[in-house]
Amino acid sequence: MTANDPETLAFYADEAVRYANQSQARAFDHLDAYLALLSPGARILELGCGGGDDTAHMLARGFDVAPTDGSPEIAAEAQKRLGIAVDVLQFEHIAADNAYDGVWASACLLHVPRAGLPAIISHINRALKPGGRFFASFKAGTAEGRDRFGRYFNYPSPQWLRQAYGEDRWHAIDIAALMGSGYDREPTEWLHVIATKRP
Repeated sequence: MTANDPETLAFYADEAVRYANQSQARAFDHLDAYLALLSPGARILELGCGGGDDTAHMLARGFDVAPTDGSPEIAAEAQKRLGIAVDVLQFEHIAADNAYDGVWASACLLHVPRAGLPAIISHINRALKPGGRFFASFKAGTAEGRDRFGRYFNYPSPQWLRQAYGEDRWHAIDIAALMGSGYDREPTEWLHVIATKRP
């Protein structure tokens, strides 16, 4: 998430313990499909790690993961659960250059205000090694807005996302639409994006 929306950050600060420790049956099909695109032991920057479920799964699969979250409260909860360092990182402060084989950003960039998303994606592109893979998921829509918890969402369409990503920066941008849910447990259309940096 980004500091540009204090209301969203305040929600995660207030709900950190509940959010990070929510008991919910998890399937890792999408994560496993993404990991299959990477070499064994690949270095992965995880953005918006939440409670650390995906981090734990990637570590168990033998990947070298750097988990981060934009909420200090959430990062602290994840660190307690994982037993490893979880850095507090706002998206706009990503400064790595040619450092990661992959970037995993599940259900977190959807909180970035539309006007700021292209710059964040540019930072992520720079952080990846040539040929690196970048996964992000978004709640689909046609206009930005807030959910019933007051959290900001950019609610993009596939066409809008392609423009925000900047197709000239990537070898390929693959977008899949599917139904699911989230913290609110409501039926949601999701867009899963895997972008591959030019070799």
